Parts: sequence; structure tokens; C-alpha cells
Amino acid sequence: ELYSFFRSSAAYRVRIALNLKGIDPKTHVVHLRRGGGEQFAEAYRAINPQAAVPTIVEDGMVLSQSLAIIEYLGETRPQPSLLPADPATRAQARAIALAIACDIHPLNNLRVLKRLADMGVSEADRDAWYRHWVEIGLAAVDEMVRRFDCADTFIHGTDPGLADICLVPQLYNARRFSADLGTCARLLEIERRCL
Repeated sequence: ELYSFFRSSAAYRVRIALNLKGIDPKTHVVHLRRGGGEQFAEAYRAINPQAAVPTIVEDGMVLSQSLAIIEYLGETRPQPSLLPADPATRAQARAIALAIACDIHPLNNLRVLKRLADMGVSEADRDAWYRHWVEIGLAAVDEMVRRFDCADTFIHGTDPGLADICLVPQLYNARRFSADLGTCARLLEIERRCL
């Protein structure tokens, strides 16, 4: 079972991984805005104390955090592989995924943006703040891809993998906030192939 919301980047990553693995889970929508956020409801917090999506439940095991879920899917369902076979290339793929999931993504997280609003930061200033960091972050990831010599169809090979899974939702969010993607030509080409 998957607990998800369509606009969550983290949940989007897990949905991509599930799709690549050919898994069609029973999905529960946890609306992150309706009624102040369904993720804060007691029933959902009993499943995920972090009050966040995604969460998966399988055979009584509850697992949160998108990258942990994707790693779990990779270890329990090895084909198709979401990571390169070579340890150095695998580490590079993880570095790109972590740069996106840990450095860029949290800045557009609803709870972060809400906290800025609670502190009196205007919506225009919040959006400008986000654009600043996402543009810097994506430009760095674009350069990482260039330096890693990721010249294949996807970031690390001829099939989409972990880094690609993280890239697509982040570019979606960057566009939602009207970020300038002019410094991300490699990433945009990879995204086009992924889509």
C-alpha cells in the first residue's frame, strides 16, 4: 500500500520507482492541504509519525522516506535495477540523487514554505527564496552530470535509475515556482528522455 499525494516530490519519486518495477500498489491519497493537512490526522500519524508522504506498508512493515523506500524496492525486487552495477558509478548516482532529495527538495517542502509564511515572509519573497536555491542546486547537479561523464541516454546508463527518479519531480517543482532552468541543458535533455 502506498500513501501518497500527487504534488509531493518525494511521493512522485516513489511512484516512478514503483512504475519502473511494474508494481501497482493500492494507493491512499493523503491530501497535504485539505482540512489543514490530512497528514496531521491522528489516524495517519499512527502510520507515519513524521506526518509526511510517502509511506508504504507491505506485510506489516511500514516504511517512510522516499529514498529508503526506493532502496528497499531495489533490494527486494532487483529487476530492473535502479542503480548501476559498478560501485563508483553507483556512488555517483547516489550523490546526484542525494543532492536533489536532500539539498534542493526540502526547500520547496510545504512545511518549510508554511514556516516561512508563519514568520511573515510574503509569498513573493518565499518564491524568490526558493527559486534562488533551486536554480543554484540544479545548476550544480547539471555540472555533476557533466563531470561524471553521464553521456548515456539517462544519467547513468541506458535505463532510468535512482538519479533520474529524483530529477523528474524536482524539475516539475522548479517549473511550478517559475525557476530559470537555462543553466540545466543536460538535465532538461535527460528529463525529456525520461518523460
